Amino acid sequence: MAYCLMSNHVHICVRGSNIKTFIKAFRYSYSRYFNSKYHRRGRLGEKFFFRQEVNGLHHLLTVIAYILRNPLHHGVCKTPFEYEFSSVHAPFGEELGHNLRRIEQGGKIPYCQIPSRHKLPQHVKIDQNGYLVTESIVDTADLEHQFSTARSYLYFMNRLSGEAWEKEQLQDNNGNPPIMISDIERGVRCASTQHLLANETGRNRVQNVDDIKLCTIIDEHINKLYKGETVYTLHISKSIKIAESLRARYNLSKEQIGRCMALSSPTLQSF
Repeated sequence: MAYCLMSNHVHICVRGSNIKTFIKAFRYSYSRYFNSKYHRRGRLGEKFFFRQEVNGLHHLLTVIAYILRNPLHHGVCKTPFEYEFSSVHAPFGEELGHNLRRIEQGGKIPYCQIPSRHKLPQHVKIDQNGYLVTESIVDTADLEHQFSTARSYLYFMNRLSGEAWEKEQLQDNNGNPPIMISDIERGVRCASTQHLLANETGRNRVQNVDDIKLCTIIDEHINKLYKGETVYTLHISKSIKIAESLRARYNLSKEQIGRCMALSSPTLQSF
């Protein structure tokens, strides 16, 4: 139904009867890709995942809204539509002008992101950059049915969290408490709930360099200085040297550098 891929966690809204199997397959495939890219082994991320059951229309719309607005809450962007790695552009593409140019399976597919040996299902389309087109993997028709109109969808993408939103969910009469941002962010090591909510109003400064760009910069920097090595194979002294350089050049926080360079809290205190 919806997804948002952040630098250190993922949010997905899935309809199905065997969620654990889906999560296992999803994590296994991404871990293989990540370990291959960064020359590492073993499990990637925490062993567990948090599951929130959704019952009722208002609960569903709230969950999807919180997932798609996650980059806004973490100060990565000023609006959800600025973020590239989520399904926020999937619903109401015609009305909102978000349609992507598709390359049909019969045409020339740029396999820059997906290995050519992988045969994709017929309904899956690829864009000009070699990425999966979101509308191929998200139930866009049902999303548009749930939100009713593009105007309603924009309202949910821009409304502020608060008591009114929580009371609205009680209309589902399912006996479940309202879903709040603290439920969505459960288990995520990040800023406080107050900080996340402040980002909704634009009171906090948006990062000069978001995590995705910073990770790309780190990869390029390491490849230039230490060819053949990755952030996970560098000696700690080299990692600290790079971290100090990045912080001085881009005015980044220790927390952001720690996320992107996989540095522990004690190591962060050393520079």
